[in-house]
Amino acid sequence: MTKNPIINAGAGVLYIVVVASVMYYGTQFSGTNDNSVLAPIAALSLFSLSAAVMGYIFLFQPLQLYFDGKKKEAVNIFLQTLGIFAAITVVILLIFFSGILS
Repeated sequence: MTKNPIINAGAGVLYIVVVASVMYYGTQFSGTNDNSVLAPIAALSLFSLSAAVMGYIFLFQPLQLYFDGKKKEAVNIFLQTLGIFAAITVVILLIFFSGILS
């Protein structure tokens, strides 16, 4: 992605919001049978895709820097991205469990 950990963490959050929205609203509009074998196949496929996408968002730039010999900068960008993402996750959980949106 970028050398800006805020943008990287934001991209991760945006990806999760899009996937969660599609899952939430998609189940409301689909009239499919929940007992289908396709449900676990779709879930595992989405899990694998999400791991790849989030890995790209969080690791692409740090790995490029690491292999270019800028190991300290690579570790810093990765840890900053992870820290910002963790902070955003904590805020989301606090909002969820506080009941502000209900």
